Amino acid sequence: MAEPLFDLPAAGTRVDLPFDVADPRLAAAAWSRLAEPGDLVAGALVAQLGAPGALAWVLDAVRDPARGLCGGALADLGTSVATTRLLDAVARWAPRLERLDPRRELRVLERLGGTLVLPEDDGWPAGLADLDTAAPFALWVRGSGDLADLTAGSVAVVGARASTGYGEHVAADVSAGLVDRGAGVVSGGAYGIDAAAHRGAVAAGGPTVAVLAGGVDRLYPPGNQDLLRRIADDGGALVSEVPPGSAPYKQRFLARNRIIAAVSRATVVVEAAWRSGALSTARHATDLFRPLGAVPGPVTSATSTGCHMLLRDGRAVCVTDADEVLELASAIGVRPDGAESDGPGPRDPGLGPVAAARRATADRAAALGDPARLVWDALPVRASAALESVSRAAGLSVRETLAGLGVLEQHGLAEREGASWRRPPARR
Repeated sequence: MAEPLFDLPAAGTRVDLPFDVADPRLAAAAWSRLAEPGDLVAGALVAQLGAPGALAWVLDAVRDPARGLCGGALADLGTSVATTRLLDAVARWAPRLERLDPRRELRVLERLGGTLVLPEDDGWPAGLADLDTAAPFALWVRGSGDLADLTAGSVAVVGARASTGYGEHVAADVSAGLVDRGAGVVSGGAYGIDAAAHRGAVAAGGPTVAVLAGGVDRLYPPGNQDLLRRIADDGGALVSEVPPGSAPYKQRFLARNRIIAAVSRATVVVEAAWRSGALSTARHATDLFRPLGAVPGPVTSATSTGCHMLLRDGRAVCVTDADEVLELASAIGVRPDGAESDGPGPRDPGLGPVAAARRATADRAAALGDPARLVWDALPVRASAALESVSRAAGLSVRETLAGLGVLEQHGLAEREGASWRRPPARR
């Protein structure tokens, strides 16, 4: 038998936890501290015994490893988790048992106005089921939005931290276009393309989801703290599979990429160098049979070599704007809830209720014809704009713009704000 990675506590060691191990929520929260993200042994154990049962088993295994590893419910694990791997896993988890108390972290989450979401909750993103035993045990969510709704029909927009102005412009433009068409945007909250994608979504008046590598109380990177707070405060969500207080280690950045890919209907890589972390998200997307898109860049740009590799190898489809991204996202034949679809068209990415409402509003404006459609596209969401500004953006005369605004106002799709105009704020 191979040696464990660490020394196990001596047989007979008793570990008493200060919380109710049988409580499903506390047990799931405890596992998110006990095991590192993507721990397949922990995932298999929890899938077989449930979070409370698995936690109780670990306590027994620490007291008496020989008895804990024999027969019983573990027999059904079969050869997927060998005894050696279980021994090594218990050795990994045992040092964290001493100070394990998820009630502290839940109090921190409550002070932040957040919620703990479990797989059996309505707010759990359906796409995470595709991760099987690599799925998170719980999600720590900061923000007021319903996570399942925010991610239904969403698209992951990811890319390099060391991005160019070109890449940031494309990421923001694609994200804003997705929001305008009723789809959500998911990214990792990092510098560069991630931040540009989030900003584009926020600027377009839609919520966005940032999946963090550390706890939701540790807004990282520091330069994005204001952006991350705005995401949480404006109807979006900050999400982590590790509890508050957890540091964003390198391995956790790589592990969170599987969540970004799993909760999204498709993934788009805007800029990525040869060794970019965004290529990890792309790999997870293809492993999960999610459509993958890549934005081409200048052939002389090192920040686009990863995108060009994905395109050259046939792993990604070339996309250049939000409409092409939505067409890519709708190519899959199964809705995010797992039900079979009837072959959704390019404007039906399987949206949740809020996203579907935004899409319906955009479709209502488009149905009014020109010039109303052009004026609608030119109207800002968060701020208002003067008539002349809307006219320039729409490429119409002032008289045509006024006519379009009149039609939109009659249908509740535009409103005055003093001498200026804007779209009505989204009803969430």
